[in-house]
Amino acid sequence: MPNTLAYMMLMAWPLVTLWLFRRTTLERAIIWSMLTGYLLLPPLAEFDLPLVPSMDKSTLPSVVTFLICVLVMKKPVSLWPRHPATRLLVAGFVLGVIPTVFTNGDPILFRVIENSDPVIFTTNALPGLRWRDLGAVMIGQIIVLLPFFLARQYLSTETGLRNLLWALLLTGLAYSLPALIEIRLSPQINIWVYGFFQHSFEQTMRNGGFRPIVFLPHGLWLAFFFMSSVLAATALTRAAQSGDRVRLAMATLYLFWVLILCKSLGSLLYGLAFTPVVALAPLRWQIRIAMCLALIAVIYPMLRNLGLVPTDAILAQAEAISTERANSLGYRLENERVLLARAAEKPWFGWGGWGRNLVHHIETGQILSIPDGRWIIVFGTFGWLGYIAEMGLLAAPLVLLASEMRRKQGLGISPYVAPIALLLAITMLDMLLNATLIPFTWLCAGAVFGYVERLRYPDLTASKSALFGGTQALDGSPKSGQRSVM
Repeated sequence: MPNTLAYMMLMAWPLVTLWLFRRTTLERAIIWSMLTGYLLLPPLAEFDLPLVPSMDKSTLPSVVTFLICVLVMKKPVSLWPRHPATRLLVAGFVLGVIPTVFTNGDPILFRVIENSDPVIFTTNALPGLRWRDLGAVMIGQIIVLLPFFLARQYLSTETGLRNLLWALLLTGLAYSLPALIEIRLSPQINIWVYGFFQHSFEQTMRNGGFRPIVFLPHGLWLAFFFMSSVLAATALTRAAQSGDRVRLAMATLYLFWVLILCKSLGSLLYGLAFTPVVALAPLRWQIRIAMCLALIAVIYPMLRNLGLVPTDAILAQAEAISTERANSLGYRLENERVLLARAAEKPWFGWGGWGRNLVHHIETGQILSIPDGRWIIVFGTFGWLGYIAEMGLLAAPLVLLASEMRRKQGLGISPYVAPIALLLAITMLDMLLNATLIPFTWLCAGAVFGYVERLRYPDLTASKSALFGGTQALDGSPKSGQRSVM
């Protein structure tokens, strides 16, 4: 169980966020409050408040950052996108939970039936969703989108995009130190600091060594974070002047070395495949690849439902690489199969919360399925409506960016938006296997979408400039004399 320090960290985070807003620029405060909250706050610890979602390391930084930005810094944040398709997706994401709640009012009962005597014993039950649950679910959906709205408003400039990449690079370098300690000594830091271990220790042992985890939910999440840092460092190296390029290249190599030590095959393959793309490929090709990856991620459930995904061939290829990895992938695919069958019973609006989307033992209620991929969790919980809304909001910035690139023939496209778009697409692809969607992913999606809006709607650019009230220029640069923590 989390110790007192874990809850003190959660309680102190609003003060930390306020300090960031007072000490640095608006863009950097938004980025650092979100990213460092994800990296430093305790996993599993939460404040379970009535009628609202629990406040934990995923939700608390988003809520606090938004409230300080709007109420303390007096910086308005629009919650309504300009593009009509994205408006529809936002509405579907928030309001689509209404039919989910009202079609899941019945409890799920687990019973033992005595055949010799017609007596039915109820052994366990999952509650149905009631009208008062609707507010909490809708608020939860809005909280998920707060980073998207903040980034769309304030991180969509050239400076904001560059700050996103720098934050990934610097936090990757800093986080590599505790990661290397855990690689050498085994994952112990969360126990030392917060008094508990957040996952199965067996899953941290790999190839005669250890996979680090630090304060994240799983070693896979940490490896994916270092892969993101590698891509960010590569992009900054490519865009740097000759004097800084050598130092940034060395940082990139160092982070790639840490990524290798994380012993996560998936993230390592992402790094090997896409680091050369970020380093060498033209920006237009990076954006096209990002759009293709996003489309693959979006249509995968449709193909999986129709039985068109060649799972046997995929497992055979995994077997050729590693028997252990093939067994892990096979376990995931089998869970997908049974969870898809469960979701097919309520395909449009899903089963809602309380674990109703999972497969349970018919008599005891014991959970028999473990969802790994984010897509199957969303699909089972909110159905096709929720899945299309979430994946559509993540994919829309990439599709619209590719469209704007064609319209402008690749001229005037920021060198920083393409790697962020590619990182967003890789996250969507990884969500087919893991639940790696985090608030920083929504920051990337919002920044790319806001950048597209600036290209598509010049009048919107002028109105956003007026919102800064002279504190920042249109490109997001701070006014003279403002302090920085980056």
